[in-house]
Amino acid sequence: MEIRDFEANAPAVANILRTLGNERRLMILCKLVETGEMTVGALVEAVGLSQSALSQHLAKMRDDDIVSFRRNGQTLWYRVADPRIAQLIAELHRLFCRAMPAT
Repeated sequence: MEIRDFEANAPAVANILRTLGNERRLMILCKLVETGEMTVGALVEAVGLSQSALSQHLAKMRDDDIVSFRRNGQTLWYRVADPRIAQLIAELHRLFCRAMPAT
């Protein structure tokens, strides 16, 4: 890894990591990666947040271009906006969520 290559992107990466540093946001993203796309109502049920709290988390992630949405009538469908974020969540799952071998 060339540090100079990373240096130019470090501020943007740090901002993404700050946003992902919230366990509720991580769970929202895990569900979105798992399903591809979810409505606000389905996310409320899946992650156990109030609609108000979920909306605040989604707004933060929209502002940081981590999630995007499409409108279908009155229903908002959310998805992960950047495939790199989906890859990162999948890698975190691989590293931390699968059964660890006995030592």
